[in-house]
Amino acid sequence: MATQDLDFLDAGAERAVAQFLEQGTPPNTMRSYAAAFSYLQAWYALRFGADISAQAMPVAAAIQFVIDHLPRRDEERELALELPHSIDRRLVALGVKREHGALKTNTVIHRLSVLGKYHRLRGWDSPTDDARYRTVLRSARNTQVHEGERVTKKTAATADPLQAMLATCDDGLRGLRDRALLLVGWSSGGRRRAELAGICCEDLIRQPNGDYALSLGLGKTERDGQVRHKPIRGQAALALQAWLQASAIATGPVFVRLQRGGKPGKNGLSGNHVALIVKRRAALAGLPGDWAAHSLRSGFITEAGRQNMAIPDVMAMTDHRSVNTLMGYYQAGELLRSQVSTLLDSASGDTGED
Repeated sequence: MATQDLDFLDAGAERAVAQFLEQGTPPNTMRSYAAAFSYLQAWYALRFGADISAQAMPVAAAIQFVIDHLPRRDEERELALELPHSIDRRLVALGVKREHGALKTNTVIHRLSVLGKYHRLRGWDSPTDDARYRTVLRSARNTQVHEGERVTKKTAATADPLQAMLATCDDGLRGLRDRALLLVGWSSGGRRRAELAGICCEDLIRQPNGDYALSLGLGKTERDGQVRHKPIRGQAALALQAWLQASAIATGPVFVRLQRGGKPGKNGLSGNHVALIVKRRAALAGLPGDWAAHSLRSGFITEAGRQNMAIPDVMAMTDHRSVNTLMGYYQAGELLRSQVSTLLDSASGDTGED
């Protein structure tokens, strides 16, 4: 019997690994990785005439990617990119780049993160682990901030704007569906749009008091196979019950598309549909801001901060694993109600003398 070289996988094992990676990664993440890798592949071929899959990318090439895509001030204090115009135009023509010019900092970081992951999967030393690369990237990020680039987040649907959206939902099937969608998505911990779109009747456990327990399987960060249960209570439970009764949905997707004439169809909503519903209800309510499906998630966390909810309890609902990620939303809400923000007002009421 022939022995196998343990330093290398044979072709069959390589295919098995690729299948595990594909099937064990959320579809949206896979699409994001694929788009990033396609861009890296095209840029590397055009810039250096090299195949990204042939061998590890040199550190200098990874640094070149940074300075090709993030602008800085040149000697004349003009914003400049190193990416040649001919290559920039070719990338757009190939369909891997949307428009000419610089990329957003987060886009550059994401694509280089994918590059690092690719190298580690191939067993290569990644240029993104190099200290020189990290120094350049850190300086480039700081430069973008100094030039006015800001990380923009979707508007948070805290309690008040959420109530305004709900007020636009009438008692027709569309209104009942949208009302249930908004309330379930918000009150069950700010569910992601893919989670909302994927809820089926079989995932709902009706409680004796009329509440529901929502069973969630594989999410964006939970890949251990454990079923997570989230409560649907109060207004959300009533709205969900009203929608299920009116639509006569008993199996399959809970939130479905409506056919012409308003009759419920059999096809469930997609994540994009969820985002469009949030945007539409915000527009109907006359709410300013940049609304999306993520508004429900960020709104739930921000409202939890405003009401000074315990961080472990909030994380248990949202399934955040990183406190730092959660705190970006939580603190924004908490500080709006904090007494620290009114120190001057408090001081002006002090009539004592030194």
